[in-house]
Amino acid sequence: MALLQVQGIRKSFSGLVALKNVNFEVREGEILGLVGPNGAGKSTLINIISGIYRPDSGKVVFRGREITGLPPHRICRLGITRTFQNVETFPELNALENVLVGALFGKRNGDRSEALGRAEEVLRFVDFPQDKLEVKVKNLNVGELKKLQLARALATEPKLLLLDEVTTGLNPKESKDAVKMIRRIRDSGVTILMVEHIMRIIMGVSDRIVVLNYGEKIAEGTPREVANDQRVIESYLGEAYSFEG
Repeated sequence: MALLQVQGIRKSFSGLVALKNVNFEVREGEILGLVGPNGAGKSTLINIISGIYRPDSGKVVFRGREITGLPPHRICRLGITRTFQNVETFPELNALENVLVGALFGKRNGDRSEALGRAEEVLRFVDFPQDKLEVKVKNLNVGELKKLQLARALATEPKLLLLDEVTTGLNPKESKDAVKMIRRIRDSGVTILMVEHIMRIIMGVSDRIVVLNYGEKIAEGTPREVANDQRVIESYLGEAYSFEG
């Protein structure tokens, strides 16, 4: 069942076409990977789905309702939230306060005590260090910031989570833990659309993958189907991807 449908999306900036008639769907309960070379349009597409950009044409449908061009807080209220490649925080607030913002964001009548309980719950869920809940965010390391960002997104109680290069800046162990967390989030009932440039991660965690190149969708399918697509090899992978090891 399609949770999200992207239909004929086009977007240009000052005459430069970023997306050209992009179509795909995200099925409920899956992890869908979105990959492609730098400048392929991946982040632009995430920005359109989350309401930061309005497309020039086409539409975005979520749970049967068109959401094209709605502001981010309304889209969040409907059940879509996102993370950013570069973690955005309130550096002078502590970790718990940052996630509390997420728990209250987009709510018409947010109850602070209820939101606080939700914030504490999701911080435990993502294995955020409990002894750093009251540490100012500017003093956290990269791994802790990534967990904080995930917790803040989950605090909005999404049906669909958009992840934009969530493993950027992490060491191999932290990346491996992040993959486990992504699966854990999906298993908790949250559908995931993720942008990722590390192939062993995206190939290992995705149920299906969509490939963009110069703003166009050039392939869609299972990781193995995409890895064997000649257009993907020529434009992005450079050589056949090995699933061994």
